[in-house]
Amino acid sequence: MQLLERKEYLDFLKRHKDRHIIKVVSGVRRCGKSKLFELFQRHLLEQGIPKENIISINFEDLAFEELQEYHALYQYVTSHMQPDSMNYIFLDEIQHVPDFEKAVDSLFIKENADVYITGSNAYFMSGELATLLSGRYVELKMLPLSFKEYYDASNLSANHTLKEIYERYLAESSFPYTLQLDGRQQDINEYLLGLYNTVILKDVVGRLRISDVKMLESIVKYLFANVGSLLSIRKIADSMTSSGRKIDSKTVEKYLTGLQDSMLIYQAERFDIRGKDILKINPKYYVADAALRYLKVGRNGQDTGHVLENTVYLELLRRGYEVYVGSMTNGEIDFVAKDEHGLTYYQVTESTLQPEVMERELKPLQRIKDNYPKYLLTLDEIESTADYDGIRKLNVLKWLLGN
Repeated sequence: MQLLERKEYLDFLKRHKDRHIIKVVSGVRRCGKSKLFELFQRHLLEQGIPKENIISINFEDLAFEELQEYHALYQYVTSHMQPDSMNYIFLDEIQHVPDFEKAVDSLFIKENADVYITGSNAYFMSGELATLLSGRYVELKMLPLSFKEYYDASNLSANHTLKEIYERYLAESSFPYTLQLDGRQQDINEYLLGLYNTVILKDVVGRLRISDVKMLESIVKYLFANVGSLLSIRKIADSMTSSGRKIDSKTVEKYLTGLQDSMLIYQAERFDIRGKDILKINPKYYVADAALRYLKVGRNGQDTGHVLENTVYLELLRRGYEVYVGSMTNGEIDFVAKDEHGLTYYQVTESTLQPEVMERELKPLQRIKDNYPKYLLTLDEIESTADYDGIRKLNVLKWLLGN
């Protein structure tokens, strides 16, 4: 099978190659982390790195089960290292190794070790590891395929409109493997269901020792059904209780943390635009893949705006932004994207062809008095961009393609 060229992610690894820093790749299961390592190892070989200088271990492979003990792992790697040249060490799904940070730190201090690790749960990069390796690692947060990656890989552009390709992207999933299923929805759904169950059972239930799996499922479905809506822990607990399943707020918070750690769910906190402060109440939640959401809660014709918002949120993450929901006294901005250059504001809606909708969407952006860029992203067909007193309206699908 031909490997997808995940250029932006591959460039990250190339850029940090041979730097004395641990390269950490995190992301939801099956988003392409292992394949990224394969791509990078192929690049190393093409650059003349000898095969024996590349040590690669995938801890989900039973062949390496005996290395799921950090002393054994350290001894195995050091015994395979070439003494007088740089060794490239790849430790895939390392969360399976208790206390792995001790082995990683010991490898890190060797001058001829260039260490790369992946994990499918954000928890593995919290606590002791982050403390022990503070300042010694860079993290690449990986997501499933972007719309552009899907567009380029699917070869649909000759016979389909941009909007038709977008609809297929949502329905057929952004997880890379689904491209091999050639649009067979039943096969795609079966694959996604298996993936979903693995994430829930291994990365959430198993790690948090959750006994009430049905309650967790109910909360997942509630979050999926309410992407892009302001939610509080109390509101989620009350909703569960009103449907006959009593749960306290502390347990809801525990479940939400586990789901975010699995990178199945993302939380966007609110950002006070006037005070430039982050508000810790009533965030919004987004899901890693729209097709996974459709699988669990179905498709709702009234819901397409929130799904579009979900797509834009993930794309902003891919582009390296911290992403917040903008909070104002008299309104809301869908996204405040923050990076080293400052802020960028985004409103996302399906269409603003009706004057009253255009007025409603522009008004919050017009109230912002700073000079940071402001964008209105819609599915409307427009030639290039339209400008409304400094607010630029763009076609969202062309924006997703980087145009």
